Amino acid sequence: MLIRPEDAADAQSIRSLVTAAFRDAPHSSGTEADIVDALRAGSALTLSLVAITGGVVVGYVAFSPVMVAGQMPGWFGLGPVAVERSQRRQGIGRLLIEDGLSRLRAQGAGGCVVLGDPAYYGRFGFEPDPALTLAGVPAEYFQRLRLQEEQPAGEVLYHPAFSST
Repeated sequence: MLIRPEDAADAQSIRSLVTAAFRDAPHSSGTEADIVDALRAGSALTLSLVAITGGVVVGYVAFSPVMVAGQMPGWFGLGPVAVERSQRRQGIGRLLIEDGLSRLRAQGAGGCVVLGDPAYYGRFGFEPDPALTLAGVPAEYFQRLRLQEEQPAGEVLYHPAFSST
């Protein structure tokens, strides 16, 4: 398996994968593929990584900038993450997330936030933090991972693509 940044030829495969991956997810808004497209169109995909097996896109992860307390502190939001159904539980999602976090560290990012299952994202070091909030979300599901010592505090806002789709 190869993990690499997406290229222009991957856009339709990513859209199909993300749509299929979230089709039956209970927490899905049904707009995840539209969010990725809008992030791409808005030049807001800081990292957009694909996992390739046999020349086919089988996994995907996106990282985009977030604002904290109205500032751009060098923090990023993780998501969406998608893995082809037949390829799940083989570590593809884990490898994509770890690769993305490693690339963010190398770029000097301050940290990353995620909205998701605490048991899953806790494996990567994400944890709830009352200093960072996301409106309308139970605190235990909104988590952060510091990549540098300093951490901003306040309400987190994702790119408008997350709310306009």
